[in-house]
Amino acid sequence: MFDDSTISDLKEKIDCWKNEKYKKTISKFPERKKEFYTSSNISVDVQYSPIDVADIDYCNDIGNAGEYPFTRGVQPNMFRGKLWTMRQYAGFGSAEETNKRYKFLLSEGQTGLSVAFDLPTQIGYDSDNQMSFGEVGKVGVAIDSLEDMETLFDGIPLDKVSTSMTINSTAAILLAMYIAVGEKQGVSPEKLRGTIQNDILKEYVARGTYIFPPKESMRIITDIFEYCTKNLPEWNTISISGYHIREAGATAVQEVAFTLADGIAYVEAAIKAGLAVDEFGKRLSFFFNSHNNFIEEIAKFRAARRIWARLMKERFDSKDPKAMMLRFHTQTGGSTLTAQQPENNIIRVTLQALAAVLGGTQSLHTNSMDEALALPSEKAVTIALRTQQVIAYESGVADTVDPFAGSYYVEYLTNKIEEEVNKYFDKIDSLGGMVKAIEGGYVQKEIQDSAYKYQKDIEKKDAIVVGLNKFTMEEKLPEELLKVNPEVEKLQIEKLKKLKAKRDNAKVKDILEKIEGAAKSDTNLMPLILEAVKSYATLGEISDSLRKVFGEYKSSVIL
Repeated sequence: MFDDSTISDLKEKIDCWKNEKYKKTISKFPERKKEFYTSSNISVDVQYSPIDVADIDYCNDIGNAGEYPFTRGVQPNMFRGKLWTMRQYAGFGSAEETNKRYKFLLSEGQTGLSVAFDLPTQIGYDSDNQMSFGEVGKVGVAIDSLEDMETLFDGIPLDKVSTSMTINSTAAILLAMYIAVGEKQGVSPEKLRGTIQNDILKEYVARGTYIFPPKESMRIITDIFEYCTKNLPEWNTISISGYHIREAGATAVQEVAFTLADGIAYVEAAIKAGLAVDEFGKRLSFFFNSHNNFIEEIAKFRAARRIWARLMKERFDSKDPKAMMLRFHTQTGGSTLTAQQPENNIIRVTLQALAAVLGGTQSLHTNSMDEALALPSEKAVTIALRTQQVIAYESGVADTVDPFAGSYYVEYLTNKIEEEVNKYFDKIDSLGGMVKAIEGGYVQKEIQDSAYKYQKDIEKKDAIVVGLNKFTMEEKLPEELLKVNPEVEKLQIEKLKKLKAKRDNAKVKDILEKIEGAAKSDTNLMPLILEAVKSYATLGEISDSLRKVFGEYKSSVIL
């Protein structure tokens, strides 16, 4: 970006400034720390200049928005046209209760739905299974059958909203239910818009809501890719998730590296299954965390877009720019929220949301201030939604594309994150790819080490968390916390009994046997799963049919 003569003159002036002005100042007024680092342990200098970005080629490294390598964004005008989708994550108790929350959020200006499912739904158990005891409706909504799904979206036209579902092991089943609800509303599959998370690899390293072994899980994912490419052209078939990797303790660099490495594995699996990269590649999406280090987060999003574009073009020979675009949803950092002084979380979430917008997110969820204590109350979730609306309509940051572009520090960090991510790619490739790296425990160990270091930094007060290890005070527990109806589990079990009594059980038995047979072959499972949910086979019954063939994955302990 600058010629050699300019850089040489500038270096001389900066060296003079450091020796004469800077060193004299810190000798009288010492700095707060001996050294400054980002959350990814990238050293932070006192200031940045053209010297730090001298090797950047504007066209090849930054470019214009909407053009390869998409560093500045995936659309030429970004938020000057359509704002990001404001998609608050919600789900608790029964489908009836969650439906009311969805309608409330939509009435308050939310522009997309995001479904949180309870733990039994996530791991393929019906509410009446003994494994579900005490967990029904607790961390999300309980969905046992198409009947529940119909209730969940009652009065919500699926051709008018975009829906994201945070679901992985049972993603095929929940997607089939969503398709069936759409058909009952008169909405054809090709008109449905939304996303299923469907990212099983990160479950093995970060969340644990897996059912089947990696190989069989990847088979289900590629079946979904194939089915949606042909039948749901507007549907995002996967949301490759760094969010939960970050929540487990990863750094910003590790979040990008492991997320995109998962993406590489999914692309390789799809190509191996005979799918065309420029077809399924256009329906891939990503899901990132927005954490506390404001500038690093902006740089992280920019770097992720550029890295993915280069991967798709150079590693996978993609020719279609739309297949090279990294489109992503962002959620503010749940693990950064504190139960102490919960109002402070409003400030944290505001900064995190602002970083996501400045980083060019396509949709955004802002966490509620009380989420370290309970599921969000109506008041808290309204404040969280209003945070997005103030950023969108009052701050001015949505009026120009990538406003931090050209900042010496931001461009330096963007480059540095890409450099560090590529080192992880080299290591993962040397281990035989992401699946092998996960099976061998490499990824889990890296995340655990980072989480341990961060916790020790908090304990030693090397990392300050306001209200937790500094600026503490005596306080009372907030009174307006959401409490899940303790009768939900009993009501769900009663609904299941009534459903099984009135449905055609012979038809259900027949389709479940067909699913079991298809699982033993290479037949695409999606059409049969869709047929099963339409016959009111339950999520647990369908999962059990697959368990009989695929078995269950047992993780090894990583020390």
